[in-house]
Amino acid sequence: MSSTGEDKFRDPRILAERPLPQDGRDRSKARRKKRLARSVKVNLSESPLGWLHARGHLTDRQLDSGEKLRTDWERANLSPSVTMHWNITPPSGGRRGAPDGLNPTEAQVAAKQRFDNAIAYLGSDLSDIAWRIICAGEAVPAAEKGLGWPARSGKLVLKIALDRLDDFYRLP
Repeated sequence: MSSTGEDKFRDPRILAERPLPQDGRDRSKARRKKRLARSVKVNLSESPLGWLHARGHLTDRQLDSGEKLRTDWERANLSPSVTMHWNITPPSGGRRGAPDGLNPTEAQVAAKQRFDNAIAYLGSDLSDIAWRIICAGEAVPAAEKGLGWPARSGKLVLKIALDRLDDFYRLP
């Protein structure tokens, strides 16, 4: 199998083994060569929200509201269509009928408006942690460090932001 320049940057592993943070690292020579007693397999493609939810730190409703914000963010950043659509039949099925839904550009604009309104609803105190973890995919400790917050405060503030997003999106 020939390897191209692309292949050497692609990691085929989805799961990786990581030491648990509370185990600590012993610096002695005898312990250095041994594998840590406790480790966990981590899905490298999992979002920080999915990770928190899988470990019972977030409710289903909080996960849904975070995923809704992330979906709006992703849809808002899609590039608009550059060329016209070459569909054979009009979307409504008739020659001059109204279209069935929003075209891709209108859907992108609507997602951008929803995202902007959700961030404004969160306010400046909650939007920064929400954007970093939900949209940018930063881990909670990295977001805390980037914001200059004390350790273990980001998860609590994120939960408050997700509860507020629940209200904004009116999830059941």
